[in-house]
Amino acid sequence: MTANVVEQPATSAGTETHDVLRNLYADWAQIMETTPNLTMRLFRSIFDEWHQPTVEPEGVMYREDMVGGVPGIWCLPQGADTSKVLLYTHGGGFAVGSASSHRKLAAHVAKALGSVSFVLDYRRAPEFQHPAQVDDGVAAFDALVASGIAPENITTIGDSAGGNLAIAITLALKEQGKQTPGRVIAFSPWLDMENKGETLVTNNDTDALITPELLEGMIAGVLGGTVDPRTPLANPLYGDFTGFPRLYITAGSVESLLDNATRLEERAKAAGVDVTLSIGEGQQHVYPFLAGRSALVAGELAKLAAWYAR
Repeated sequence: MTANVVEQPATSAGTETHDVLRNLYADWAQIMETTPNLTMRLFRSIFDEWHQPTVEPEGVMYREDMVGGVPGIWCLPQGADTSKVLLYTHGGGFAVGSASSHRKLAAHVAKALGSVSFVLDYRRAPEFQHPAQVDDGVAAFDALVASGIAPENITTIGDSAGGNLAIAITLALKEQGKQTPGRVIAFSPWLDMENKGETLVTNNDTDALITPELLEGMIAGVLGGTVDPRTPLANPLYGDFTGFPRLYITAGSVESLLDNATRLEERAKAAGVDVTLSIGEGQQHVYPFLAGRSALVAGELAKLAAWYAR
């Protein structure tokens, strides 16, 4: 079943709110453009600011841990059902971002859904190339199951490159003949390793962060020139979605990766997947980062919670 949900345009106050994320992206873009010798260490430090637009959620505890040999951070909302786990893979082009940069977002989602979340610090490119990131996710999933969590009570979830991983981890589990998660959630997923989406062109002037050139560098880092960009676990647009779990996708209408989300919906729908696509009008890449300061995102999380509960 497919439901296309389009957010209403923000009010003037809402515009100021989502400008917080857009302005952060614009600042990063300027730094990258004016710093030709930007080191990977500084690149990662910049993107660890990703948490700044997100308000710290109340009533949530955090705990560092290792799950399946992979480090990360547990987000533990007060009163949450600990038998239901969101396995969260952060965005950042497989190279930047971290559990720290995404813990507040993951906590907001967990709190809305009444579950707990584990945010993976998976191995990052270019030091570790595909499929290291997918392997880490599978290892964490297997460890959760071994600890007694029912596979159907695990949700793989992620944003941008992490949205890719949320899908690819599920495809990998399916390929290995294992039980898959009960649900998959992808915020603004980045899937197209061929870098040829139409909205890379049509939304180039409205996306404050993403450019084809930025993505090209990220692709080179994770695929290393040796992995075919059409490999399904690297580029899930080539994946077999037969028997795939229920899928929820969000994207912003002005972001350059919009058609990654719409193409994913089309491919999943063609395979008979129960898929929901929600597009935030006027919103930037991974607009749920505005959790806690945006009524639009609060509404989106409420819809996501209703989807999760059914």
